[in-house]
Amino acid sequence: MKTYNQMNKTELTKELDKLNKQKEAYKKMKLSLNMTRGKPAPAQLDLCLGMNKVLINKEDYISKDKIDCRNYGDMTGIYECKKLLGDMCGAEPEQVIVAGNSSLRIMYDCIAHAMMKGVCGNKPFMQQKQPIKWLCVVPGYDRHFAILEYLGIKMINVELKKDGPDMDLVEKLVKKDPSIKGIWCVPQYANPSGTSYGAKAVKRLAALKPAAKDFRIYWDNAYVVHHLYPNKQDKVLPILAEAKKANNEDIVYVFASTSKISFAGAGVACVACSEKNKKDLIANFNMETVGFDKVNQIRHVKYFKNLAGIKAHMKKHADIMRPKFEMVLNVLDKEVGDLKIAKYTRPYGGYFVSLNTLPGCATRVHGLCKEMGVSLTPAGAAYPYHKDPQDSHLRIAPSFPSVNEIKDATKILALAIKIATIEKKLKSHGRN
Repeated sequence: MKTYNQMNKTELTKELDKLNKQKEAYKKMKLSLNMTRGKPAPAQLDLCLGMNKVLINKEDYISKDKIDCRNYGDMTGIYECKKLLGDMCGAEPEQVIVAGNSSLRIMYDCIAHAMMKGVCGNKPFMQQKQPIKWLCVVPGYDRHFAILEYLGIKMINVELKKDGPDMDLVEKLVKKDPSIKGIWCVPQYANPSGTSYGAKAVKRLAALKPAAKDFRIYWDNAYVVHHLYPNKQDKVLPILAEAKKANNEDIVYVFASTSKISFAGAGVACVACSEKNKKDLIANFNMETVGFDKVNQIRHVKYFKNLAGIKAHMKKHADIMRPKFEMVLNVLDKEVGDLKIAKYTRPYGGYFVSLNTLPGCATRVHGLCKEMGVSLTPAGAAYPYHKDPQDSHLRIAPSFPSVNEIKDATKILALAIKIATIEKKLKSHGRN
């Protein structure tokens, strides 16, 4: 079969007419397929139904250190939950604050407090003369960027390479510019590319010497146990330990949660950091609450017991997720692989497949998919201000639909890529 690059204008026009007939057929089917967000499927949520049965007697609510989890107080959380989450995300229990159910909320709070009260005694961001800036590894997580946009913080793109951020650029920027206050990192199975950071990148991040004393790495370890394959598992160095080796342990906040492990709306979340950072954050959290939900903390501990329990549980998640990812990749391979009109990742874990069309086609592909009944995250969403300089990136989220729905949705996506690509090539041939 000829690739589109090998076809002349007549052949491309004929192929486009055929593809448009397929598009009209899909439109008549009035499908409604959704791959916009990385929501766990109901079958994944069902895996934790037993969690609601672990707290029966009043003794079940008492932690190992005799804390009554039904009452106020104990701002950092019960020890056994700090150990459970610390073991999961590469931190010691003493470094962990278990702070509610949402790591994204903790991240927002950390930045909002930095805006209003400052970081560890430094002047609040909002009182500093120069505009506050942030490094954003791209493609990245749209909700990270939304927080910064909401708070009026200027975002600077940093390319995500095959083993981590462009560290030459990161080091250059933070060294010379004290208005740069942070960097977003999703170090393992990154959203949306599935990339995991290599050891050199982690070590260089941990050893950063920024001009701003209040600079922090926001290390969102959201997918640390979210492997898809038993024998192909990425492992990222624990950055807190590396920062301590570099005598630089104040530079990082590590975030994690069980939102895609237990119940997405009722997990447990934490931030892990140095003792200095911990005291600073607790002073701020004390203004919000007199204690986070310890009943949920002990419920998770009694259900999972330890890190081994979480890992065993995540194998069940992988069994549900793996066929969905493989369906996406199999359909893309079959439909567009040989045409060389798109590139896509093959992650070993996480929640997304990252896809790049030819430059200038992603917005059109998104619109075509919508016409045919498939909802995707908007083109450009994985970039600050929703502006992908190449208009080529799309994020595929296979977790929520069924395997059959994913098959149909990915076929439609492939059809949209073909149509958008030919339209662009015909335009370059002079067809309006």
